[in-house]
Amino acid sequence: MRTTTIGDVKILLPDLEPDDLDTTTNLADGLTEALVEGAAWRGSHLEGVSIRSSLITGADLSESTWEAGSLFGCEITRTDFSGVTLTGITIERCAITGSRFTGTRLTDVRLKDVLFDGCRFDFATFHRVAAGSVAFTDCTFTNGAWSSCRLPRIALRSCDLTGLELNSCQLDGTDLRGSRLQGLKTPLDNLRGVTLSEDQLPGLTQLAVAALDLTIGND
Repeated sequence: MRTTTIGDVKILLPDLEPDDLDTTTNLADGLTEALVEGAAWRGSHLEGVSIRSSLITGADLSESTWEAGSLFGCEITRTDFSGVTLTGITIERCAITGSRFTGTRLTDVRLKDVLFDGCRFDFATFHRVAAGSVAFTDCTFTNGAWSSCRLPRIALRSCDLTGLELNSCQLDGTDLRGSRLQGLKTPLDNLRGVTLSEDQLPGLTQLAVAALDLTIGND
């Protein structure tokens, strides 16, 4: 295992050696210490499946459903989760890089010690997602929707939040520095206690004007 720090968030991540893993593409009964490259898993129906200590690159899980399973200690790169429905799963101690979650639906998902770097979450929905020691860096969340999520003290660094809708979300202590706030759709209460940089204040002002339905007139 290795530790990385994003802002004030410390994340415990796997440190896998490909030579120690077994090459496979058989997902049916889960994976443990597997090396997977370019697997075609599109449209899979997974229930209670666990993937542990595995290195996955270039896989296609798009349009799949995954319920009540887990990802633990994995490194996932350039993998397609577009249109996937994730329900009641746990993702822990994972690094997910350059992957696509366009239109993905996450419900009752628990995230702990997870780094998402350079991933696309456009049009994705998060519902009752809970997170601890989680960071998103250089990710895109355009036109997504988060509702009833508990995401305190996570990092959303240098992310595009344009058109993201937040409803009844707890983000207290979350680090939003470097992220694009223009076009974010949220009641101001959802941003209580977040950390911003000075250059984000104009974006916050636009949010306040929209949220309070203010009219700005000329003298």
